Amino acid sequence: MYLPRHFEQHDTQALQALMREHPLATLVTTRADGVTADHVPLEYEPEAGVHGTLRGHVARANPLWQHADGRPVLAVFNGPQAYVTPSWYPSKAETHKVVPTWNYAVVHAHGVLRAVEDAPWLHTLVTRLTSHHESPRAAPWAVADAPDDYVQQMLRAIVGIEIPLSRLVGKWKVSQNRSEADRSGVANGLSSDTGHTAMASLVRSTGPAR
Repeated sequence: MYLPRHFEQHDTQALQALMREHPLATLVTTRADGVTADHVPLEYEPEAGVHGTLRGHVARANPLWQHADGRPVLAVFNGPQAYVTPSWYPSKAETHKVVPTWNYAVVHAHGVLRAVEDAPWLHTLVTRLTSHHESPRAAPWAVADAPDDYVQQMLRAIVGIEIPLSRLVGKWKVSQNRSEADRSGVANGLSSDTGHTAMASLVRSTGPAR
């Protein structure tokens, strides 16, 4: 990933927060016929290993868990993103030397994948994931709501994946290279669009390039 110094994100808590808030990762692997990417929700556990561990599951029919077992993989977590129009820059009226760009925040998590076929491990994982994602609902669904024989059938149809991480790389491209006035203009412009309030907050909370 191209990573100019002023876009580097070294705040571990910020990296972890993005992975938790945007858990659907693009999991990039290599095999004999080339590079492939799967889209997998992954749970991040910061206490497991030096840089934490990712856990999830895939369909048993997915060859990912076989060809990538024991191999280096890359999980890409995409956070807020938004188009930035030059019209938001006050400097446009002064020089007209401005062009459009795209703001985004992303985390690249590197590690080695391990396949897990242990049924109790999988049951614990899916129970925990379900509880986490159902918790905001007024009437949350639980794994125990389904018949046990059906749950066991579903567990046999999946394989767990675990990725102890060796490195986390973060890139926050959020207008740090613009003037204070232009950054303020970008934040205000993004705030006017309810779909981009998260990016507006990142622009405001991230300081200028140094």
